[in-house]
Amino acid sequence: MANVVIALTTVNDESKAYEIAQGAVEARLAAAADVEARMTLFHRDKGVLRHERGYRVFFTTTADAVAGLEAWVHERHPRDVPQWIVLPAAATSERYLAWAVEETSAGRQRTPGPVTPQGGTP
Repeated sequence: MANVVIALTTVNDESKAYEIAQGAVEARLAAAADVEARMTLFHRDKGVLRHERGYRVFFTTTADAVAGLEAWVHERHPRDVPQWIVLPAAATSERYLAWAVEETSAGRQRTPGPVTPQGGTP
């Protein structure tokens, strides 16, 4: 039985965050992707403490699709060692699970259409 998982990463560039989010959904590796508003990131990079602006991208996917999503994101991510965290969903409705499975089913390709933002531009 499939399970929904939430995978997340951070990206410093807003347009790259949107590109990764949209591309993952178009590739059917994620059923949905959400880009959070700009935030502040603190981390060490090669021993140096960094303070940067960034964007968190949340992906809704399935346990069956997450490995493919991880490889796909890592190929496109600007960092050598991107943040990659996968969290299991403690519970989901049956309808939501069925939707996520349908949207990430392997072998089903849809022609990407234009993105229509709800409530304004992303």
